[in-house]
Amino acid sequence: MTQTSQRPLRVLAAMSGGVDSAVAAARAAEAGHDVTGVHLALSANPQSFRTGARGCCTIEDSRDARRAADVIGIPFYVWDLAERFREDVVDDFVAEYEAGRTPNPCLRCNEKIKFAALLDKALALGFDAVCTGHYATVVLKDDGTREMHRASDMAKDQSYVLGVLDEKQLAHAMFPLGDTLTTKDEIRAEAERRGLAVAKKPDSHDICFIADGDTQGFLAGRLGGPSEGDILDESGAKVGTHEGAFGFTIGQRKGLRIGHPAPDGKPRYVLDISPVNNTVTVGPVEALDVTALTAIRPRWCGAAPSGPGTYTAQLRAHGGETEVTAELTDGTLHVAFTEPVRGVAPGQAVVLYDGTRVVGSATIATTVRREKAAATG
Repeated sequence: MTQTSQRPLRVLAAMSGGVDSAVAAARAAEAGHDVTGVHLALSANPQSFRTGARGCCTIEDSRDARRAADVIGIPFYVWDLAERFREDVVDDFVAEYEAGRTPNPCLRCNEKIKFAALLDKALALGFDAVCTGHYATVVLKDDGTREMHRASDMAKDQSYVLGVLDEKQLAHAMFPLGDTLTTKDEIRAEAERRGLAVAKKPDSHDICFIADGDTQGFLAGRLGGPSEGDILDESGAKVGTHEGAFGFTIGQRKGLRIGHPAPDGKPRYVLDISPVNNTVTVGPVEALDVTALTAIRPRWCGAAPSGPGTYTAQLRAHGGETEVTAELTDGTLHVAFTEPVRGVAPGQAVVLYDGTRVVGSATIATTVRREKAAATG
């Protein structure tokens, strides 16, 4: 059964200033819970974050959240978590790219900020749960344990970025939008019926703390500016130059600025990134085929699996599922794909599912390619 409560709860609603979190807070209040809204100030200088209603942490977002709370009729506060956000999300993002890995800052924010720092503070203040506008479902089982499942509407499912939550955190998580089969247009229509001015506000995209959307420029500013290096083909021959290995991601095709075409005339893709010698290796798309991976720092939405098992895996926030076998050995998750997959990069998260149930999440450390069956990372 889905998570329900026979008594009103003291609920802290995280309000980003967007339509989803506003409707979630409104639904929680309408259900009879004692709801308090809170907007997280995640930058010492919010003007450095995205503007134009594209981020989730700007000054205008905090004003939108406050107006929504006023309409709902709930108390509202702004909490300063800028230092924690910088340490756990921004600095982590930069360090991962510097090491040649591809991080997911939204996943890290959910783990470290919304369901660690925020939840810890909420529980210390006597709240029972944190409510967000994520699309996922928490199921309370007859034995009192909880599971997280995909949202009823797969098109909006956000369980991938919530796969880092453990059972203790799930016990205090509330996702009012997750078990309702409604389109985003219907959510907006509901917001309009409730008189919420954010009804027509665009969804947030991109990385909120990179004001102009220029990830490479942001990283260059943090990592010492352009640092010219070589672009190599699979044989080790130089085919071009770049201005910093941190500006590339595995699977990237555009922006390589290679001077001459490949011998077969086909496009080339980033295969490997080596920050140690500042090189980027490129090759044909089929060289991206990955047959297996290892992942570290697993986090389980319940008990850790024992022995080998068959699951489906999701490798990116808006990606599809693929069949895998997986086994946890000495804290490392070993995953083998039934069919090769592409665009898998160290630093990304692999999230395992058993049907719609989220089993857990881990950070990809190495991959095994089909052609050479050699670990990369």
